[in-house]
Amino acid sequence: MFEVYRKELTWGGKLLTFETGKIARQADGAVMVTYGGTTVLCTAVGASSAKPGIDFFPLTVNYQEKTFAAGRIPGGFFKREGRPSEKETLVSRLIDRPIRPLFHKNYKNETQVIATVLSHDMENDPDIVAIIGASAALTISGLPFMGPIGACRVGWSGSEYILNPTVEQMKEATLDLVVAGTKEGVLMVESEASELSEEVMLGAVDYGHKEIENVIDAIIELAEVAAKEPRPLPEEPVEKDQYLKAIKPYKKKFEKAYKETDKSKRSKILNEIRNEIINELGELVNVTLASTLIKDLEADIVRGNILKTKERIDGRDTKTVRPIVAEVGTLPRAHGSALFTRGETQALVVATLGTGQDEQIIDSLEGEYRSKFMLHYNFPPYSVGEAGRVGSPGRREIGHGKLAWRAVNPLLPKGEDFPYTVRIVSEVTESNGSSSMATVCGTSLALMDAGVPIKKPVAGIAMGLIKEKKEFSVLSDILGDEDHLGDMDFKVAGTKDGITSLQMDIKITSITKEIMEIALDQAKDGRIHILNEMGKAISNSREVLAESAPKITTMKIKLEKIRDVIGPGGKMIREICESTGAKVDIEDDGTIKIAASDTESAEAAQKRINDIVAEAELGVIYSGKVVKTVDFGAFVNFLGTKDGLVHISELQDARTEKTTDICKEGDIVKVKVIGFDDRGKVKLSMKRVNQETGEDIESKKDE
Repeated sequence: MFEVYRKELTWGGKLLTFETGKIARQADGAVMVTYGGTTVLCTAVGASSAKPGIDFFPLTVNYQEKTFAAGRIPGGFFKREGRPSEKETLVSRLIDRPIRPLFHKNYKNETQVIATVLSHDMENDPDIVAIIGASAALTISGLPFMGPIGACRVGWSGSEYILNPTVEQMKEATLDLVVAGTKEGVLMVESEASELSEEVMLGAVDYGHKEIENVIDAIIELAEVAAKEPRPLPEEPVEKDQYLKAIKPYKKKFEKAYKETDKSKRSKILNEIRNEIINELGELVNVTLASTLIKDLEADIVRGNILKTKERIDGRDTKTVRPIVAEVGTLPRAHGSALFTRGETQALVVATLGTGQDEQIIDSLEGEYRSKFMLHYNFPPYSVGEAGRVGSPGRREIGHGKLAWRAVNPLLPKGEDFPYTVRIVSEVTESNGSSSMATVCGTSLALMDAGVPIKKPVAGIAMGLIKEKKEFSVLSDILGDEDHLGDMDFKVAGTKDGITSLQMDIKITSITKEIMEIALDQAKDGRIHILNEMGKAISNSREVLAESAPKITTMKIKLEKIRDVIGPGGKMIREICESTGAKVDIEDDGTIKIAASDTESAEAAQKRINDIVAEAELGVIYSGKVVKTVDFGAFVNFLGTKDGLVHISELQDARTEKTTDICKEGDIVKVKVIGFDDRGKVKLSMKRVNQETGEDIESKKDE
């Protein structure tokens, strides 16, 4: 019934298996990939024809994690997987970015790739398996995909690179880098690093590229026996030559328009020229084809001018960064805020400090964990002068936010040194060139303004590439048009001492090591320049937090005392919070964090907790309150919530007939701890203490 094809190889010390022909046979391509004990089913389906009027490639990639893969049941009321998690969105982008440029330029059929995690061994992250599986499914599908690609994760131990480190190994690694590409070159890089040098980062990319060659060979061997017949490539439209003749005379107008340095004015002029061409072609014009050919002409003009003259759209050379203005303290009530402007790109970034109760709880296949640092990136339509829908963050917003998060995360203090939860919100208020890198710069400024003790300031820069055959130019701080018409989007973030994040996307089939090396060196110069400009606003974290920020006090108690502080059903901790106005978080190791808006509230809560956990010391004198009298003595509350018994024989030196002859409920008395009974109850004495002065009578006698 099944015609199953398998391909196996040992890769990074583990077995990598490709299998097709048994599951999802109606998809154009379906491959189940297993690495170690992690299995992902990847499918690819392309529509039989393109919809009329489509002028873009409608590719959709969906990566989805099923909780049964880890032997878990989803949380929530419905107990089933819902909207994609942040990780699922990020991995979907990770798959999309290297495969998209490898489809034939004329292919416009709706295409969908789905990667479903079926099993997770808690050692090997499914994301790499999903990228490889998507490549294999497309390669055998018959769709016009000019692959295959391979992908791997690279770690750095401090002395050597690690291929596909396990989840446990990644906790100690100083580099998390994902690289994907063809045999010819690298297509995509995504990374987080702990201030590593350009040499180490470039070496990691080169190392990863060499390691994926065996995977690419295996996919090719699988395709040789299992691939479907390739679909015919889309034919060139018959009107193409006619349209080219009509468009060609407008070349000089476009050249003049691209000399306008102001983005808004340039966009207006360009749109007028485009509309003029469409109108000239007549009512029956194929607008999709005409728009594509017009864009090609514009690309030739911009790219050719840069390669010939090294002068860009806004008049800069290839290395100059646009003018920068950095400001802090922009919003008076925010805990920390900054406005970062670079040319026509601007980000308003705000830092908010919270307590442990504000930590983000993340439910992943690996289990539940908490995050103390959140970065949320928003890209409203007005930032590019447009009117558009405002709603939940899309894949782009999530991806850009995570890139900025990776850039800043290695510089944040450890929890024990700074017990705050930190949330960053970046509102992109203008955009013409990398707003994600503006977010990195603004985040660094806002954190320092808030008094978060980051190790060093961090900045980011976006690099571009114009490449024609062997001739190329690497561009620093690219504009939006240079991004759209160029061949590479290469983002580098870091401190003056090293790289913390690197992201690269290629729109051509690949780039060489030489180009990457030039881009990294040029990016370093740009990054140092941006850091110097940021330093004019603020260069170190403020020593004090904003008045409106919560004040957190940390203390430690014995594990057996946690129950006493919480109280039955949480009664005690609720009462402390209500009476003092402070927030109290208790961790499993006995660490208590007290957050309050003022010092008085924090001290009051700390005193209440100290009273609860304090232990009576033998021979020490305390002041207490009589809470109950009985025939055999008096109970005195002498240490927070602790009571002790003053036996009737310890009330006074003389014989006592009735307890109430000496003390009554509500009396304030001085007591001395004289012992503990078998159950740990405290024995107290009043007669051994001078009730007026509080002196120890016994010690006076000894003297």
